[in-house]
Amino acid sequence: MIGVQEAADAARGVSFFVALAAGLLSFLSPCVLPLIPSYVGFLTGMSVEELQVRRGTALLHALWFVAGFSLIFVALGATASALGSLLREYQQWLGRVGGVLVVLFGLYLLGILRPAFLMRERRLQLGQKPLGYLGSAFVGVAFGAAWTPCVGPILGAIFTLAATRSSLGEGMTLLGVYALGLAIPFLITALALERFLGWFQRFRPYIVWVDRVAGAMLIVLGVLLVTDRFTLLAGYLQGLTPEFLKSRL
Repeated sequence: MIGVQEAADAARGVSFFVALAAGLLSFLSPCVLPLIPSYVGFLTGMSVEELQVRRGTALLHALWFVAGFSLIFVALGATASALGSLLREYQQWLGRVGGVLVVLFGLYLLGILRPAFLMRERRLQLGQKPLGYLGSAFVGVAFGAAWTPCVGPILGAIFTLAATRSSLGEGMTLLGVYALGLAIPFLITALALERFLGWFQRFRPYIVWVDRVAGAMLIVLGVLLVTDRFTLLAGYLQGLTPEFLKSRL
């Protein structure tokens, strides 16, 4: 048997893993992945050939873009945790209601539910990027604030999970990890756009499975929150972790 503190630590670790996976799935989603080359080209104003030569410039623009949307996501995490703190005495019910919402998000991604308010496009249209690296940061902020039908359900699920966390810092970190999962592949793409284009052509037939995997993951997460089994699952996984690995965590 493991203690309460160990179970809480395990639940925190599982939450961060879920957030990182959610960020990666957001990047791979059908609404985001095909637009990545356009984002990179828009941020840098360079062609694919120029990007191969000026990788440093492309990376700097990408870093500022990532910083912009990460700021928005971390602010969302702080808001969610603050709301959860205000409703601390109703924490159990907050987890259950949030779990129902997460299940609904999962059903949406699986195509079972298609509510009109989630089907509306909320992408911010930018005709011309402001100049310089700060302009790239502004585009990142705009991207983070946009509630697109693809990213919205996954981000909403992580936002809900953050609301069930015990501290403001934990909720902010959770959304920061989500942003990291979205940021890492974007930075890699900015450095190697030509290779990304080749990989994307091979990945395109499987892109429909991204929403299905994300939807299934959200449904499982929602059920665990509704049944108050999330911490128990994390504790069980902690118990399966070898001692030599625990000492390194």
